[in-house]
Amino acid sequence: MSSSIPGTDQTAAGTPPVRARTWAAVGALTLAVTLLAVDGTVLALAAPALTADLAPSATQLLWIGDAYSFALAGLLISMGTLADRLGRRRLLLIGVTGFGLASLLAAFAPTAGWLIAARVLLGVAGATLMPSTLSIIRNLFPDARQRTRAIAVWAAGSSGGAALGPLIGGALLEHFWWGSVFLINLPVMAGVLVAVALLVPESRDPRPGRFDLPSAALSVLSIVPLVWAVKHTAQSGADLAGLATVVLGLASGLTFVRRQRRLTSPLVDVTLFARPAFSGTLLASLIAVFAFSGLLFFFSQYLQLVQGWSPLHAGLRELPLTIAAVAVVAIVAPLVARLGLGRTLGLALLVAAAGMAVLAVAEGAAGYAWLAVGLVIVGLGIGVTFTTATDAVLGAVPPRRAGAASALSEMSYELGIALGIALLGTLHTLVYRAALPDLTALPPAEAGAARESLATASAAALDDELLTAARTAFGSAMQVTSAIAAVLLVVAAVVAWRLVPSPRGTGDRTAQPQTGPDGTSTRISVPSCAPTSGRSSPDQKLPGS
Repeated sequence: MSSSIPGTDQTAAGTPPVRARTWAAVGALTLAVTLLAVDGTVLALAAPALTADLAPSATQLLWIGDAYSFALAGLLISMGTLADRLGRRRLLLIGVTGFGLASLLAAFAPTAGWLIAARVLLGVAGATLMPSTLSIIRNLFPDARQRTRAIAVWAAGSSGGAALGPLIGGALLEHFWWGSVFLINLPVMAGVLVAVALLVPESRDPRPGRFDLPSAALSVLSIVPLVWAVKHTAQSGADLAGLATVVLGLASGLTFVRRQRRLTSPLVDVTLFARPAFSGTLLASLIAVFAFSGLLFFFSQYLQLVQGWSPLHAGLRELPLTIAAVAVVAIVAPLVARLGLGRTLGLALLVAAAGMAVLAVAEGAAGYAWLAVGLVIVGLGIGVTFTTATDAVLGAVPPRRAGAASALSEMSYELGIALGIALLGTLHTLVYRAALPDLTALPPAEAGAARESLATASAAALDDELLTAARTAFGSAMQVTSAIAAVLLVVAAVVAWRLVPSPRGTGDRTAQPQTGPDGTSTRISVPSCAPTSGRSSPDQKLPGS
C-alpha cells in the first residue's frame, strides 16, 4: 500500500500489504492518545502536593480537575469537523504543539488560576488530538480487517495509558515536585510531532463545505452544561443551578439538531443516527463506558483504603486489566472476521459483564487472586469492546467524514465517563452510608467524617473498630456497584447484538454516500463484506440497509 491516502476504499479477495511506514505512523498516533490517557489519570495523585504549594480554594481545586474535561468534551465535535476540512495531519500537528506548550504552562503554574487556564488549554489541544488520530487511521487503512487491527493498537494505547497514569504519577511524585506530571509530556509530544510530520500523510474531506460557527457554538452549549450539571449534582446534590444547566443543554441540543437538518454542509450529519449500525454502536458504547468508569473510579480507592496497598502497589495490581486489554490486539481482527462486528461487540460486552460479576464476589473476600481473575476477564472484554465499537462507528461513514464520526465516538466516551462517575459514584456513596453502623453515639466530627467517605474517615484517624466498619461498608458498596455495572454491560450487549450488523469477511464495511450534483449526500448504502473479485460496487447493499 502506498503511503498516500487512496481516494476510494477497496474490497479484494486478498488482504493488500501494508508498508512498515504505515504501521510506524499508527505507532506515533497511538503514542499521542496514550499520553492523553496518562494525563487524564495522573492529576489525581498530584492533587495533595499542588494543594500544599498553590493553596487553591475548594472551588478552584474542582476546576483544576474539571476544566480539562469541559474543554475537551465541548470542542470534540467542532475539532473533528475542522480536521475533515483543514486537514487531519495539519490539525494534529497543531494540537500536539499546543498540548506541549500548555503542559509547560501547567508545570510551572505560579497560582491556581494559572493552572486552571493551562488545563483549559490542555483540553482544547486534546480535543484536536483524539478525533484526528482516529480519522487518520480510518484513511490509512481502507481494508476493514487491517483497520480493525490498527484500531485495536490505538485502543490498547488508550487503555494502557489510563492504567499507566497512576504508576507514572506515583514514580514521579516520589522524586520530583507536582509539576513533573505535566513536564513529562514535553519529550513525548516532541517525539510524536517529529514522527507525525515524517510518517503521516495528509487527508481531508474533498467537499468540506462551509464551517458553520453558530453550529460550533451550539455544540459547546449542548455538551458543556450537561457535563457540568452531572458533576455538580454528584458533588452538591440536585438544585436549581443543576436543573437550569440541564435545560440549557437540552434546549441548545435541540436547536443544534434542527440547524443541522437545514444546512447543506452540517457540522454533524444527524441522519446517521437513523442508521442502527451507527446509533446502536454509540448507545452500546455509552452504556459500557458508563459501567466501566463508574466502577473503576472507586476501584483504586478500594485497593488502597480497603486492601491497604500504597498508590504505586495499587496501580501495579490493576495491571492485569491493562495487559489483558492490550493482548486482544492479536485476536480482535480474526474475531470480527469470523463473527462480524455486532456479534463480536455483544460477546465482548458479555465477557466484560462476567468479569464484573467475578469482581462483585471477589471484593467481599480477602486476598487478591480472584480480583486478578476478574480484572483479566474485564480487560479482555474492554479491549475487544472499545476496538469493535470504534471500528463500527468509523466503518459506518465514508472516509471523508471520518473526523466528524471520530468526534462523535469520543463524545459518547466522554459523556459515559461523566455520567458513570456521577451516577454510579452517587449510588456507591449512598450504599456506603447505608451500610455504616449506627453513628449517633459518636461525636459529630467523627460521625461526619465517617459518613462523608472512606477517604475522609481514614484521614480523620478514627478508632480501629469504626474504621474497620467503614472499610466493610465501602467493600459492600463496591459489590453492589460492580453487580449493577455487570447488569448494565448485559444491557449494552443486547443493544449491540440486536442493532449493530454483523457482516463477516475481510473486505471494507464502509458506508458509501451517493451524491447529487451539488455534492451533498442523498443516500447511504453499505457494501457487502464478503470478498469479491474486484472492487465492491457502491450500490451493493446488505439486506435491510
